[in-house]
Amino acid sequence: MYPETTPVVAPVAGLFPGTGASREWSSGLFDCFDDSDNCCMTFWCPCITFGRTAEIVDHGTTSCGTSATLFALIETLSASWCTWAYSCTYRGRMRKEHSLPEAPCADFVVHLCCLPCALCQEYRELKARGYEPILGWEFNAQRAAAGVAMSAPAAQGMGR
Repeated sequence: MYPETTPVVAPVAGLFPGTGASREWSSGLFDCFDDSDNCCMTFWCPCITFGRTAEIVDHGTTSCGTSATLFALIETLSASWCTWAYSCTYRGRMRKEHSLPEAPCADFVVHLCCLPCALCQEYRELKARGYEPILGWEFNAQRAAAGVAMSAPAAQGMGR
C-alpha cells in the first residue's frame, strides 16, 4: 500500500510550503462540512483526527496511533472533560509553526467549547498547506524531499 521508503533523518526547516509564512487560517472554525469525510470521522472518532494531526505537528516524533490512544484514554478516564487541555497544546504548536493567528479566540477556549470543530479546522489547515495527514509524517516528508508538489490538487470542472 505504501511506497518503498527510506528513513527521514530530521525535518528540514522550510521543507513544506507555508512553514513560517504569516497567514490566516485557510478555513473558518465552523466550516466542518467543507470536508464531510473528516467531519464524520471527527464526530464518531475524534481521537483518529487528533492522532493524524498530532503526528504531522510533531514531525513524526509521536505516531498517530500513540497520540490517538492517549487522546482516547484521557477522554475515557476524564469523561471528556480534559481532552481539550491536551489537544489545545497541538493547536498552539501548529499556529506557532505556521504563524497563524489565535482566532477566533484563545486556543484553550476553542478546544474547550468547540473541540470537534477545532480538530476539523486543524486537519483542513494541514491539507490546505499540502500535507496528507492520513498518510503520516514520514510519507509527507519523503514526498517533500523528493520535490513532489505539496499543494492541494486543482479542482477539476466539466470541460470539453
